Amino acid sequence: MYQNILADAKFHEQLFVFDQDLSATARAATPPSLRFLGRKVYLATVVTLISAMLHGTTPFRLARLSVVPGLDRRTLARWRAWWRSTFTEGAFAPIAMATVVPPVDIDRLPVSLLERFAGGPAEKLIGLLRFLGPLTGGTAAMRAL
Repeated sequence: MYQNILADAKFHEQLFVFDQDLSATARAATPPSLRFLGRKVYLATVVTLISAMLHGTTPFRLARLSVVPGLDRRTLARWRAWWRSTFTEGAFAPIAMATVVPPVDIDRLPVSLLERFAGGPAEKLIGLLRFLGPLTGGTAAMRAL
């Protein structure tokens, strides 16, 4: 009786459909994170702070940034492009930017956003990571990043 199940293609197709549903549910329910920006491999603090350091990039700064394992100029360029285009053009940006006073200078992201939060460097970074929370979990993170 169970041997028939092993050879039943429809049964395996049905399992595949169930798995797709479970996967979609899991993706939609991913909680926001202060450690990661959506599906990014790098920690949110690394992406944010190194991107902030890129403002006014010099060869010396780039050489210092290359100390981070696996980080090359192409990765830095992708992060900079994410802040200046993907982040600013996504559905989250208009709503988020409306809550920030004075307005954020797009050319200086993420520095201009970090400056909007109170406290020392750690508090400012935590404030920014909380602010980015809607981008870090669930289906919004999949679309935004």
